[in-house]
Amino acid sequence: MDVLKIATAGSVDDGKSTLIGRLLFETNSITTDKLEAIMASSKKKGLDYVDLSLLTDGLIAEREQGITIDVAHIYFSTPTRKFIIADTPGHFEYTRNMVTGASNANVSMILVDARNGVVEQTFRHFYISCLLRIPNVVVCVNKMDLVGYDQTKFEEIKAAFMAFAEKVRFPGQEISFIPVSSLYGENLVRQSAHMSWYEGISLLSLLEAIPLEQHLSEEASRFPVQYVVRPKSEEFHDYRAYAGKVASGLLRKGERVVVLPSGQETTIAKIEKFGREIEAAQAKESISLLLQDDVDISRGDMIVPISQLPQQSRQLAATICWMDKKPLRVGGSYLLQHGVNTSRAKVSALSNLIDVVTLVADSAVSELKLNEIADVQLKTAKEIFYDSFTENRANGAFILIDEQTNSTVGVGLIK
Repeated sequence: MDVLKIATAGSVDDGKSTLIGRLLFETNSITTDKLEAIMASSKKKGLDYVDLSLLTDGLIAEREQGITIDVAHIYFSTPTRKFIIADTPGHFEYTRNMVTGASNANVSMILVDARNGVVEQTFRHFYISCLLRIPNVVVCVNKMDLVGYDQTKFEEIKAAFMAFAEKVRFPGQEISFIPVSSLYGENLVRQSAHMSWYEGISLLSLLEAIPLEQHLSEEASRFPVQYVVRPKSEEFHDYRAYAGKVASGLLRKGERVVVLPSGQETTIAKIEKFGREIEAAQAKESISLLLQDDVDISRGDMIVPISQLPQQSRQLAATICWMDKKPLRVGGSYLLQHGVNTSRAKVSALSNLIDVVTLVADSAVSELKLNEIADVQLKTAKEIFYDSFTENRANGAFILIDEQTNSTVGVGLIK
């Protein structure tokens, strides 16, 4: 079965953790002992219902405050598909956690409290979903039971959301709306009798029906080398292979390729996967390449088809989400991690601080604070072989690392 990766988002108390817990409960994905423990914990808290949010809120601080702080990854499956949900926080100060959780998602599931409607965090999370090029967005208008399952309220929220969405969505992005009550499981696994006016399908049915994009195999082929395999044994005396994961595209046996940064050309002699030879390898497959010629290749180099060369430069223009309490300033130096390749980088310019609600960009920016998003210009110590993020998500993103603390301080999307 294929795996659908989902990132949840929404404002504080929109019910993300409860919705996920209810999905797990309705799909029989909770073990008996865990369910008994949650029932006991709910009773201890004086609740007259089972608090299913406890399934995902694992930190003590999360349970005490009733909020999500860290990103929790939840796994469950149905007879037709497997799911991984990244339950991300709703607070503004944890925006960086939302970016991390959504970075590899196929679907962004945004919750809106039916009582409050669309709020600032709704705009922020949808903007980030667009920035990360997430192809499917599902808007769950939650807590419909608290507004009397009112269709008019649902339609107002839908209209307000789309008024903003049309300004920032990218071509081909799908947006769906579902009225739900996560506390009572309305429209999650089966359609609700209280909302007969809703003619769509349940949330789970929609998640099962969303097609997984095959665009990674259609993009330009990129193979970053992670490890050079040299057994030096009697059985494999002259064996030399280059191991890694195909970041995007499709590599075939017999294909002419070029090795970057050296620029040497050669041909793929063999492709091996788990000890057996295969004719072709596609995106996300971990393989070993054997080349026809002896070429000087090391970790961090990239093998690409001759007809699909990436851009290469020591200057990068990117949009960056800042993730550190210490602000980003012009002149700051960091380690830039692009795939398996690492280079020192210096910030040469900073501009266009984005207000995600008004979409107004402030060009006069002196620094970038925690959770803020802006454009940067970077100079790197060595050439980076990249694609723009809109053309190739796998080869168009990077992270910035503080050399002193070894912390990830920024996520960049190459323009």
